[in-house]
Amino acid sequence: MSKDVIELRATSANTGTLISKSDDTLRFAHDDNTLRRLGKRPLLDRSFGFMSSLGLSCSVLVSWEGILFTSVPTFLNVGPGGVVWAFLVGWVGITSVYIVIAELASMAPTAGGQYHWVAMMAPESCANFLTYLTAWLTTLAWQAIAITTSFSIATLIQGIVVLSIPSYDPRSWHTVLIMFAVALFSVLINSTTGRILAKFEGLFLVLHLLGFFGVLIPLVYFAPHNDPSEVFTVFSNNGNWPTQALAFFVGLPTIAGTLTGADCAVHMSEEVRSANTVVPQSLIYTITINGSLAFAMIIALLFCLSDAPAAAAAADTLYYPFLQIFESAVKSTTGACLMAGVILVIVIMSSISAYASASRMIWSFARDKGLPFDRILVKLNSNALPIYAILSTMGFTTLLSLIVLGSSAVLSTLLSLLVTTLHSSYLLACGLLLWHRFTGGIKPYIEASDVIHTDNLFWGPWKVPEPFGIINNVFACLYMMLLLFWSFWPQVNSPTPGEVNWSVLVYGTVILFSVIWYVLKARRHFKGPVRET
Repeated sequence: MSKDVIELRATSANTGTLISKSDDTLRFAHDDNTLRRLGKRPLLDRSFGFMSSLGLSCSVLVSWEGILFTSVPTFLNVGPGGVVWAFLVGWVGITSVYIVIAELASMAPTAGGQYHWVAMMAPESCANFLTYLTAWLTTLAWQAIAITTSFSIATLIQGIVVLSIPSYDPRSWHTVLIMFAVALFSVLINSTTGRILAKFEGLFLVLHLLGFFGVLIPLVYFAPHNDPSEVFTVFSNNGNWPTQALAFFVGLPTIAGTLTGADCAVHMSEEVRSANTVVPQSLIYTITINGSLAFAMIIALLFCLSDAPAAAAAADTLYYPFLQIFESAVKSTTGACLMAGVILVIVIMSSISAYASASRMIWSFARDKGLPFDRILVKLNSNALPIYAILSTMGFTTLLSLIVLGSSAVLSTLLSLLVTTLHSSYLLACGLLLWHRFTGGIKPYIEASDVIHTDNLFWGPWKVPEPFGIINNVFACLYMMLLLFWSFWPQVNSPTPGEVNWSVLVYGTVILFSVIWYVLKARRHFKGPVRET
């Protein structure tokens, strides 16, 4: 990659700490100057502050809500102790990862996120290819998140209806139509203004916290409780693996994946005020708050899970076992539906955030001429929103949702890209940062500096002091390699064709397609992040 393709400058001393937080004009000028030094024109309105950015990250993570969807299936394979300790391992690991992501976001707060960082730090000989691969992985991951959210909402609605009206016969075309409605709703909200979207994120943060207690309190109060030893020390190996340790690691990715997606704040960086400090802060607060809430919900759920076989059987009729657990706990179908309704409202709001981040990723990649129809996808409407990128995200959701008419299992296989592709993009960026750390290729943060290139990088204002930064960076990379390795394993030993983890095939196909397309066509026009004048 030629050095005139991507340039990174440090911020100016005259636009640094002297800016008053009450002076929006000066603060916007500081953010815009930072973005220009990264080679990008400031085109989007900066409507997000710290609280709305925090709400955005929390809304995509939906940690305590998501753990209800995933913990029972893992419980059936590895037991309650396996769920608890797998979550703790995943929480520590992903916290380490997001600390590194926060450092990178402080260095270069752009919508491109991972692929922009890879372009900054990769050797010139392979920078274009690694940048292109990272961009594709991140773009596909966020499309998968948007589709997964729509699918989860649709099936949760159907599960609630079955719980309240047992005679209802859910059909696949019902699921598809609900997914269409969710996609349309998310697009309508995302097509208003940035200020309205920011207010939605602030509202979500309130609902996310209040809803947690609205579900936890009745669950814990009304349900009979298991013995603590049954929750923390009982492990099982229902996948028939040779050892208990092997069973534990096979179940790790499912639980750990519930804390994935906080980098949505990174892809909204160009709409965040004081992005090089606010985005890192929101990442750290998000993983701390959501990890704590999710861990508390896991403990409550496992203490209140009195009939595991009934919960497992409920997956065939109610889609999600936690609906049966709610009904069994509060001894009321109406109460269980109300508790599930709280989760439904929150997950619907999270779809708005998922579509926002997914569309910004498309817009950023198209801005750097990495996608077909890039001239259309980069266009903004009168409210400075990437309307065509937003509509394209809806198009992907509606198109892939039709797969449900044939088999929802096939769609689930495609959506398994979420964890593997996103962590692959994290690993590339974090690995390159570690390489520069060891070689001393990053200079201390200086508020006044010349233009810098790949071989002349500066830290941002948010950084972990050494040697803790290097230690954390090494641990983050090791954790991601561990998670990626076990993500491709089936849940049971000697699986049938229906039990095989086909994600390795889907992931390999994506990588192979990216390589072939790059060699045949993309390498001629994709030159990494384009420097805009």
